[in-house]
Amino acid sequence: MAMTHAELVFIPTPGMGHLKAMVEMAKLVVNRDPRLSVTVLIMKFPFDSFVDSYTNSLATSVAAPRLHFVHLPREDTDTEFSSSHFLTNFVESNKPHVKRAVAELADSAGWTGRLAGFVLDMFCTTMIDLADELGVPSYVMFTSSAGFLGMMLHLQSLQDEYHVDITEFKDSAAEMDFPSFTNPLPTKVLPPLVLTKVTVRPFLEHARRMRETKGIIVNTFDELEPHALRSLAGLGAPAVYPIGPILNLKGETNTKAYGGRQGDDIMEWLDEQPPSSVVFLCFGSFGSLGEDQVKEMACALERSGHRFLWSLRQPPPKGKVWFPSDLVDPTEVLPEGFLDRTAAVGKVIGWAPQVAVLAHPAIGGFVSHCGWNSTLESIWFNVPVATLPLHGEQQFNAFELVVELGLAVEIRMDYRRDPRMESDFVVTAEEIEGGIKKLMEEVDGERRKKGKEASEKSRKALVEGGSSYLSLGRLIEDILNNMP
Repeated sequence: MAMTHAELVFIPTPGMGHLKAMVEMAKLVVNRDPRLSVTVLIMKFPFDSFVDSYTNSLATSVAAPRLHFVHLPREDTDTEFSSSHFLTNFVESNKPHVKRAVAELADSAGWTGRLAGFVLDMFCTTMIDLADELGVPSYVMFTSSAGFLGMMLHLQSLQDEYHVDITEFKDSAAEMDFPSFTNPLPTKVLPPLVLTKVTVRPFLEHARRMRETKGIIVNTFDELEPHALRSLAGLGAPAVYPIGPILNLKGETNTKAYGGRQGDDIMEWLDEQPPSSVVFLCFGSFGSLGEDQVKEMACALERSGHRFLWSLRQPPPKGKVWFPSDLVDPTEVLPEGFLDRTAAVGKVIGWAPQVAVLAHPAIGGFVSHCGWNSTLESIWFNVPVATLPLHGEQQFNAFELVVELGLAVEIRMDYRRDPRMESDFVVTAEEIEGGIKKLMEEVDGERRKKGKEASEKSRKALVEGGSSYLSLGRLIEDILNNMP
């Protein structure tokens, strides 16, 4: 007789950072316990993007047993991607497809499973309604830090229970106390989503809905954020499971998506550089800089004298929150003669195989947008970071890294490239050069020591007996115990 499996349905947001983290978590779950199977439902944005290349390659590249991918039909929503309501409308428009896919899963020939619950991306909390209809529990996969989860829960309480208008902190120089941090937080590093009237309520609604779930799975580890994790129960969170760092360390799907030769050229160049000599500049799948900022960055790199590998992307059309693309001709935005003058020490590239680059012994520092996945990768590989956040919660992450955890050098913590808070502000070459020199030339300081310790702890957390290993075990037992 066939063994009955507990079937989990994962619903990620189709942004690269969220999608990759959920796929890696799904692999962890099925590899850990033979009683569990996972079906990942992949929603498609209404436009083509490199997310499609990644998702299309998953079926062949992911060989984990009892892990399946279902690609939902592409939904043509009439809302602009740059609209503040895009994501909410997009998730709502996919509800019928999710409902149908789950029904087809249960009806499929030879299915011996029992639906154990939904695991939802932090921005898919309205899917809790479908889980409730089906009489199964929901869990949330939170792809940011425990500190940021604490911020969301705290701000939602301030808004709903104490009627605080969070948007009044826009352009404020005030500081706020947050239970998830030991240091007061400058309001200038709060994410734009909570500082804009049309977005604050729907954004914090996710925090309210998270409280209804059986648990929140966080991509962090206890040794990195002990204070933040301890604070969550007092903020009304359900059970919290820190099971990170959840990382895609192989990155083979990226190479397939972009064509391997470009990555080979980058790695061959790095092989020729001395150990810890190269500063790597990369700003994530959404990240790009304006032309004025590019020129200041180039000036800073040239004056610093350090070797560099710079992932320079073409910004999306003005007014669009779109994915950047590779530049056809970088000389159009770089200072005249820059590539010739720096040819012996630097390399300007488009897309970068980030994990492979951070793992390379030639890399000595990382000028980063401070996306949470990139942050965890830099910790894992013990590559010190200089902060230049762009959008989302990256300013908050930069503050956590620099002030709360003492793991990063500040170039700026409050720099923004977000259309909701349009600014002509440019970080000067002097500031960038100072950050790069501090990053690359401070060899034996307290920050380097903390970074080495955090790297070692991140690896220990995942092995048998480690904090995240034990937390994943608790999650699996709770899933099985909560099954209808």
